[in-house]
Amino acid sequence: MDNREGHDDAQVVRVRIDLAYDGSAFAGWAAQPGLRTVQGEIESALATLFSRDGDIRPRVVVAGRTDAGVHATGQVLHVDLDAARFAALARPDRGARTKHAALSPADVLARRLGGIVGRDGDIVVHRASLAPAGFDARFSPVWRRYEYRLADGRAPRDPRRRHDTLAVRDTLDLDAMNTAADALLGLRDFGAFCKPREGATTVRTLQQYAWRETDDGALVATVRADAFCHSMVRSLVGAAIAVGRGALSVEQLVAARDEAARTSLFPVVAPHGLTLVEVGYPPDHELAARAQQTRAKREIADGAPLP
Repeated sequence: MDNREGHDDAQVVRVRIDLAYDGSAFAGWAAQPGLRTVQGEIESALATLFSRDGDIRPRVVVAGRTDAGVHATGQVLHVDLDAARFAALARPDRGARTKHAALSPADVLARRLGGIVGRDGDIVVHRASLAPAGFDARFSPVWRRYEYRLADGRAPRDPRRRHDTLAVRDTLDLDAMNTAADALLGLRDFGAFCKPREGATTVRTLQQYAWRETDDGALVATVRADAFCHSMVRSLVGAAIAVGRGALSVEQLVAARDEAARTSLFPVVAPHGLTLVEVGYPPDHELAARAQQTRAKREIADGAPLP
C-alpha cells in the first residue's frame, strides 16, 4: 500500500532512510505484536517524532524484509511524512547552537531518529534524504546484494564474530563451491531454493554468486539478484556448502536446479551469517518506471501485490 493514500500529495514528502542493524536480538524486520522487530522500532520512533493528537503512526516501506537473526549494513526504507512537520525539524530549538540551525530537516531527522532507535546500539541510521520523484524503496530497486559469512574447519574461531559467522566443522573446497555457484547464475525458476508460497513466483535472475576467502580465513559469499524469494540466499549457501564438503555433486545440484522443486539435498543454513549489504537503484529519471514495472510483474505473477 502506498503510504500517501488518503493524503494530499502537496502536503506529504517522501523521505529515504539508509540504516544498518545487528539482527541478533530482533524477530526479523516485519512488525509483529509482542515481539521486538526492526520495523517496530523504527515506526515507534517516528511516531514519537511526528504523531500528535492521535495521528496515524507513520508506516515505513523497506527494500528487503529480513528474517530473524539476519543483519543489514545497507538497508533502505522510505516513509511519507507531513510536509509542514518535516520542514519544522529544521527550526532550531530556543538556545540551540548556530551550527545545529544550519542542518536540513533530513539531517535533523536522521539525528533524532538515530538517537531514539540507537539506544540499544543495534540499529544505526546512516542518513535521511528527500526521495527523488518516483522513488519506492521496495519496488524501484534493480538489485539487492547480500553476503554470507562462514568459518570452515581451517579458519580460526573468533568468538567476537559468533553472531555474524556460521561455524562449519568440515574443511570446504572453495573451488568446488564456486563451480556450484556458477551453475546457478542467470534467469531461472529457483523453486528448489525457495520456501513455497501459494500463488507466488519463484522465477528470479541471479546476477552474481561467488565465494572468496577473507584475510581472517573466513569464507564469504556475495549473492546479488533482482529480487529474492523466501529463504533463497540461505538455500543457495547451503547448496554450495554441500558441494564444498563433498556431500553433493555439481551434477546433482544442476539436476535439482532444473527440477525446480523443493528438495532435501541441501539445508537452509542458519540466518545469522547473512547480511543485506546494498540495494541498487536506477538513475532518478528511471525510478518511477522501474517501480511500475516491478509492481506489475509481481501482480501478474502472484495474482496479487506482495504484502
